[in-house]
Amino acid sequence: MLGVSWTEFRTNNSILQEIGIKKRLSALVQSRILKFFGHVSRRESDSIERLVVQSKVEGTEVGRSGRSPMRWTDQIKSVVGGPLHEVHQAFGQPRKVADARGACDICPQRRSMMTTTTLSRV
Repeated sequence: MLGVSWTEFRTNNSILQEIGIKKRLSALVQSRILKFFGHVSRRESDSIERLVVQSKVEGTEVGRSGRSPMRWTDQIKSVVGGPLHEVHQAFGQPRKVADARGACDICPQRRSMMTTTTLSRV
């Protein structure tokens, strides 16, 4: 795009600033994951969507190698930075949900965590 060679040793941030990109795709994905998780968490307990997103499958696959699969709940815990039962309680209270979303957009430590750890697992 810009004709930048790898030998120039430019950072990703400097290239993003040159292009004029202000909001990272990973931050957009994380905020939408939080919104969807909140939507599903407020549904009735016997809802199929809630069961799929919040449940775990027991047992292991024999002979599987590599990294363990990333679950929706793991992503939510890494973004919010708290136990899952507190996240479920927070989604019953709209102010706490807004605080959790704001923490993703404002806090630089969580923003860097989202772009380096969570996005690589998506």
